[in-house]
Formats: sequence, structure tokens, C-alpha cells
Amino acid sequence: LLKQKANGSSESVSTCQTHTKKKHPLKTGNSQEVPAINGDRNVGKAKPTNKTDNGSAKDTPGSAKDTPAKPKPKGAATDKKINGTKSDGKGCKEKKKNGNVLKEKDDIKHKRRKAEEHVEQQPKEAEIWFDDVDPKDIEAAIGPEAAKIARRNLGLETGQSKQVEQVLVKEKASEGLTQAVAMDCEMVGVGPKGEDSIVARVSIVNQFGKCIYDKYVKPTEEVTDYRTAVSGIRPENINTGEDFKTVQKEVADILNGRILVGHALRNDLKVLFLDHPKKKIRDTQRYKPFRERVKTGRPSLKLLCQRLLNVQVQTSEHCSIQDAQAAMRLYTLEKKKWEAALKNKLNNKNCK
Repeated sequence: LLKQKANGSSESVSTCQTHTKKKHPLKTGNSQEVPAINGDRNVGKAKPTNKTDNGSAKDTPGSAKDTPAKPKPKGAATDKKINGTKSDGKGCKEKKKNGNVLKEKDDIKHKRRKAEEHVEQQPKEAEIWFDDVDPKDIEAAIGPEAAKIARRNLGLETGQSKQVEQVLVKEKASEGLTQAVAMDCEMVGVGPKGEDSIVARVSIVNQFGKCIYDKYVKPTEEVTDYRTAVSGIRPENINTGEDFKTVQKEVADILNGRILVGHALRNDLKVLFLDHPKKKIRDTQRYKPFRERVKTGRPSLKLLCQRLLNVQVQTSEHCSIQDAQAAMRLYTLEKKKWEAALKNKLNNKNCK
């Protein structure tokens, strides 16, 4: 045996190894540790003995490598250090990508929710029912969509306004004084309950519907009711208006010797403290053929325009210019018949 060892016989080494295997079941060469015997007793005590060629220690039996891996939650970062080394960066990219996707989904949900809320907040056309409220006030209180619906219901949209103007005003016509003029006044309330009236605005148009006079009038008494929903008058309009005496004189000069057209002119002349010859007054409210057509004894200007001119006026706050234009257009519509009837009536009267 000594001789064999001295000669380095491989057989001797092989015999020793075989003998060793029988007594101690140890692995040869690159064996790492003693395997677990009789269950779990030696699992916690086993230590790695050798390193692999790449310099990293192999896991022992029963280590974390052999146990089933717990499932990782979605979106969890995968770029943590493992055994002192970083991952290849794919996990970081995946996290960033998933984050962007989630953010985009949240943005889409947010926009969709906002859109649904916006739709819910939009007023339904049937809900905009008030007729005598200024669309500007509706816009301030509810929003532009509500104001748009109100303007459409009231006939105040751009296209309809132009249509009304085309009916009431003659294009490319004279803007100066004509033999016939139409006048309308807006009034505000004075007195304890605002039942008495004073003039707040005077507008005059010529025979073609062109405005030749329009002024606000400074109040001569304390205003207790501006009647804004109907008159369209606000404090700032008349507080800086023209003196009443000045307006009165200017209006009297315009009306002198001319045919005066209007609707319920008695009220307008009353607040101006003016008179006008009866034979030169053309009142659309008192014209008998108009009353017969609409079948009422005291037709409103709004009703006459709707039935005879097929246009909408006085749909919200009144405008004295438009009211004067409407009265003039009604007059010119029947001018020949109207003037002929008055002439015949005068002739018959003279004959008697």
C-alpha cells in the first residue's frame, strides 16, 4: 500500500474514495455541504464550503431557492438588489410603463367624469321658461348655454334680430327727418308703490325706421321702481341722462307740424307733458282695421307685429327704438288706406 501511494497509483485513490463513500456519503470534487439527514435537523446549520467557478455561492438544499416563490403584487418594483447586484433595468422600464398606463387611464376616467358632470349641468331647453328676464342676467346666474336657449326662445338670436330689423327698417334709406315720425317712451315708477310713471327714455324714428333721436332722461323724482324687466332701464342709464326740460323741448321741436305715429301715444305724450293735434296722430292701438283683424279692442304692439308683420318684438326688456320702428312699420303697411279713410272722414264731416 505504501508503495502504491508513493507511485501515486490512481487505483489506490479510487479505493480510498470508494471506502469513504461507504462510510460517509460525501460528494467528491466540488461538493458544498452535508445534505439534510433525518428531516430538518441540519438544515439551519449547513454552511457552504466551496465556491463555484463564477465566484458566487450555490444555495443549500432547503434554502429559499428550493422553497416556492411567493407571488409578487402587480406593479411591484423588480429592480431591487439581489445578492448585491442590480437587475438589467427591464423591471424599471416595466414599472414606468405601467405607471404611465395607469395615469392615462385615470386621466381618461377623470375627463369622462367631467364630461358627464358638464352634460348634467347643462340646462334643458324646457327648463328655460321665463320670458321677461334679460338673457344677460340668465347667463350670469346659470350660464351661457341657458342664455343661448333663452335668446332663441325670445327671438333674440343674431339671425332673428337681423330678420326683425330687415322687416322694420328700410335699408339705404334717408336718415333725416320725414313728414311722419314715430315715437316711443320708456318709463319708470315713482311714488310709494312705484305706480306713478315718469319718462326715462325717448326714441324717435323717421318714416323708414331710421333712429333720429334717442336719449335717456334724468329723473325729476325719486325712482321707486325701475321696472327693468319691462323698461330695460337701470339706475346708471338715467342718473347720467339729459335734463327733462331739454328733452321736452327737443322732442316738441321734432314733432311740430309732423304726423306722429306710435302705440298708445296718449301715455307717451302724458309723461312728456306735451300735446299734439289729434288729426296728426296715428295710433296703431286705436286703428279700427287692426283691432278687427286681431279681434280685440286694445291690441298690444307685440300682438299686432306677430299677426300682421310676422315678427317678434318685446320678447324681453322693451326697447323704445324698436317699439317706435314697429309702430312706424305698421303705419306704412296701411298708410294709403289709413290716410284715405281719414281724408274721407274729414270730407264727410265738412259736408255736414
